[in-house]
Amino acid sequence: MASDDFHLPQLGDLDHSFDGAGPESVLDAPTTPKTASDLEQVFDVPVVVSAVLGSSRMPIGDLLRLEPGAVLELDRKVGEAIDIFVNNRLVARGEVVLVEERLGVTMTEIIKNDH
Repeated sequence: MASDDFHLPQLGDLDHSFDGAGPESVLDAPTTPKTASDLEQVFDVPVVVSAVLGSSRMPIGDLLRLEPGAVLELDRKVGEAIDIFVNNRLVARGEVVLVEERLGVTMTEIIKNDH
C-alpha cells in the first residue's frame, strides 16, 4: 500500500449517527459520571502510603556510627515539596503540616503516570 493510499479520517468526516445496534467501539459507548460508590469494591484494599522528606547517601560505616540525636542532612531544602508514594509509586507531592500536635501531609500536586 502506498503512503498516499491511507489517511486517518478527520473528526468532521466521522458519522456519529446511531442506528440502535450499539456502539461500534468502547470510545463510542455512552458514559455516565462516576462516583465514589463506583469504587466501593476496592475501598478495603490495603495500600502502603509513604511521605518522603528527602534522602541522603553515606557509606555503611558512617551509618553504623550514627547515634541518637545525630543530625542527618537530607537533599531537600526547608519548604521544598515532599514526595508521596503509594505502594512505592510516586503519586503526588505535598507539604508537611501540623494537625492537632501530629505531623501530616497535604497534597499540593498530583503526579500523572502514563503507564
